[in-house]
Amino acid sequence: MMTQTVTNDRKSFILQIVPVMLCFFAMGFVDLVGTASNYVQKDLGLTDSQANLFPSLVFFWFLIFSVPTGMLMNRIGRKKTVLISLVITALSLIIPITGDSYTTMLISFSLLGIGNAVMQTSLNPLVSNLISADKLASTLTFGQFVKAIASFLAPILAAWGATTCLPTFGLGWRAIFVIYAAISLLSVSALAATPIAEERPDKASGVGECLRLLGRPFILLCFIGIMCHVGIDVGTNTTAPKIIMERLGLPLEEAGFATSVYFIFRTAGCFLGAFLLRSMSPRLFFGISVLMMLAGMGALMVCDMLEGLYIGLALIGFGNSNIFSVIFSQALLSSPSEKNEVSGLMIMGLFGGTVFPLAMGFAADEIGQAGAVAVMTAGVIYLLCYTLKIKNVK
Repeated sequence: MMTQTVTNDRKSFILQIVPVMLCFFAMGFVDLVGTASNYVQKDLGLTDSQANLFPSLVFFWFLIFSVPTGMLMNRIGRKKTVLISLVITALSLIIPITGDSYTTMLISFSLLGIGNAVMQTSLNPLVSNLISADKLASTLTFGQFVKAIASFLAPILAAWGATTCLPTFGLGWRAIFVIYAAISLLSVSALAATPIAEERPDKASGVGECLRLLGRPFILLCFIGIMCHVGIDVGTNTTAPKIIMERLGLPLEEAGFATSVYFIFRTAGCFLGAFLLRSMSPRLFFGISVLMMLAGMGALMVCDMLEGLYIGLALIGFGNSNIFSVIFSQALLSSPSEKNEVSGLMIMGLFGGTVFPLAMGFAADEIGQAGAVAVMTAGVIYLLCYTLKIKNVK
């Protein structure tokens, strides 16, 4: 009888966790913006600064929607908030199917950013309703792995749509939007049909409560660190194919694989970091990660061979894979009585995905892609300085 109960509980858990992991996959759709912006730039003849407005626009909405989403969760619940984010994401992916004008893509990426901001703020807390505290970290790590699958598939699917001999109904590379829109709608259906019991919500934090925390020096350092991490992530995603096209003359369909190289090693680093952080001090681990990123930036700056550029991207992806988790945990540990406010503020730090691509676009227009790499390198140097402030907590 006891065995049957355990079996039923396990089946119930699987039926709940699979739709949630499908939502993590949908969370990764935001990373298609780097690949998509390169194709839109090619189709419409845009400058780097014009094309980089797309990823900047996506991450701008994290600044606006992270704290209000916390308030929304406390009013309607986490599951309903995630469902709203999935619907917005699906809508953002359907719009480009109707056309690829500059205005159309701006609207699409704006909605994609809003949907992802709401999803990133609400999906992780939803997992805590299904998992015991001792297994939460490993489950969230697995969710990030699932998310990364969608991230590195994006350039592959876009290239397939652009070059395949199979019918894509005239969409070309935009066939990726059809695929991801269908998965988004499937995620909505699966999660809506999944019963999830939620605990009584905590009191919502206000914008003022969050912003006041920036007056604390260490919290401000963490906030800027998150901005640098996300800026480097989005910047590498966007710039890697452009570097290869500029130096090696490869077409975008082939150069786009560089983005997948980055995400493959970022995914591997995420898994390995979950084990290494159990035995290494956060400061040592963080320092090694940042040095790998610095070496990778050096490779992107000077290499003119495909293998060397791939090695650079692998180092950046591996090094950047756990930066967010270390900074986020450090921020929470510094203010244990204000975790809600700190969490909202750190999610707002994803706004770095807006600042960096804009600066990189203007730098690339002036001196080529080396200028874009220089902007990211400045972010890496900041993280190297931040390493000295990390506290080792047992």
